[in-house]
Amino acid sequence: MVTRFPSISLPGMLAATAMGVYLLVVAGAVTAVTDAASACMAWPACGDGSSLPATTDGWIAIGHRLAAIVVGVVLVFTTLLAWRRGVEARVKAALGLAVVLYPLQAGIGAVVAVAGASASLSAIHLALGVLIFASTLAALAWRLEILTGHGEQSGREVDTAGDSTDGSGAPPADGVGTPSPERPDLPTSRIARAKLTVRAYYSLMKPRLMWLLCLVAAAAMALAGGPGFTPGVVAATLVGGALAIGASGTFNHVLERDVDRRMQRTSDRPLATDLVPVGNAVAFGIILAGISLALFAWVNLLAAALGLVAIVFYSVIYTLVLKPNTVQNTVIGGAAGALPALIGWAAVTGEIGLGGVLLATLIFAWTPAHFYNLALAYKEDYARGGFPMMPVVRGETATRRHIVWYLGATLAVAAALAAWTELGWLFAATTVVVGAVFLWAVIRLHFERTETAAFRAFHASNAYLGLALLAVLFDATLF
Repeated sequence: MVTRFPSISLPGMLAATAMGVYLLVVAGAVTAVTDAASACMAWPACGDGSSLPATTDGWIAIGHRLAAIVVGVVLVFTTLLAWRRGVEARVKAALGLAVVLYPLQAGIGAVVAVAGASASLSAIHLALGVLIFASTLAALAWRLEILTGHGEQSGREVDTAGDSTDGSGAPPADGVGTPSPERPDLPTSRIARAKLTVRAYYSLMKPRLMWLLCLVAAAAMALAGGPGFTPGVVAATLVGGALAIGASGTFNHVLERDVDRRMQRTSDRPLATDLVPVGNAVAFGIILAGISLALFAWVNLLAAALGLVAIVFYSVIYTLVLKPNTVQNTVIGGAAGALPALIGWAAVTGEIGLGGVLLATLIFAWTPAHFYNLALAYKEDYARGGFPMMPVVRGETATRRHIVWYLGATLAVAAALAAWTELGWLFAATTVVVGAVFLWAVIRLHFERTETAAFRAFHASNAYLGLALLAVLFDATLF
């Protein structure tokens, strides 16, 4: 069932307000980093307080102030609209908090413009902006939950044997049993069989994960910079990272081969169909891990240690402990995707720095906002596999709400990354524009509640992170 947007959409206004506030937060952070604010050290305009700016930086500072006025008006209008619509008390409270904090935020901005920004005042300015953004986003999430959370099938309990149950141990009511994949017929041609075998081993490495996680490591290395950012170090780290991902993926295939046979989306994997012997897969994973750690060790021992942690965490802790046992598997498991940021930073600096931690936190926050969309699309499949994913255990409404929360957390961390690093306007524009597209896709998911909408939001999340990482890479190396 599809819920239509009402005329003068309150969710649309809430989304516009939230992204407007976010634009101000990110633009303010970049303005402070690039010192554009120093070109207009007066209020409300430049010079004596009433003059037009004479430089590009001055116009940027004035543009930020004008945008703040516009966003403030939109915030007041949205709040009045919410009151007129008689929305829930928590939505009113969130918007009320934003309206109260907004003038205080603007006042601190005026002080920063006239007197300059100390480190503590800049931190307060950023924190207030993020809090206003969080308040408007909370209002959006709660309103969407009320508008679209009706008529939903509640989450089911999941047993570790793989069948969703009502507590009795009975199989699913829909009668969908466990798939029984058969070993595919092997071609008679020796060349064709060799190609099939190569493809099978290649798929064990989960190549779809490689490009994104290697991009994380590359962005971290570029952000760290310095004398350690050399072609040799970059090449060894990226190859080592790709092989570490391949080893982790292979061990995951080995450990989940029985569950893979029960799930439609994984029943054709090489180990599920016995295309690759288990012993060969284990040996393949060990070889990949060994080469990966050797390359990391050539770079430095800290990178090697973090690489080992990444392999063990994904292969053992996530696969055997988190994924089959807790609904928070995706949240905690996000650490596996965050580790490449620390590895990349450590590779060129020999230490773990704030920039690497912030980038890792960005990946950690993004992971649930990304993967929960896939969990919605494959809800029944995960139930058959016995995995307590959020839609299976808590239901689809709770999952969609958590997507909004974690999307907001992702954008907030991106703002902090812009504030405490040397990133510039390319990253700022990317996180605002593509973040808005991501939020739009998530809102569409709330109203449409279809597999197509879930995949749309899933791809939007990929686009956000991929483009944000490319922006980090180019901002840090070219601008």
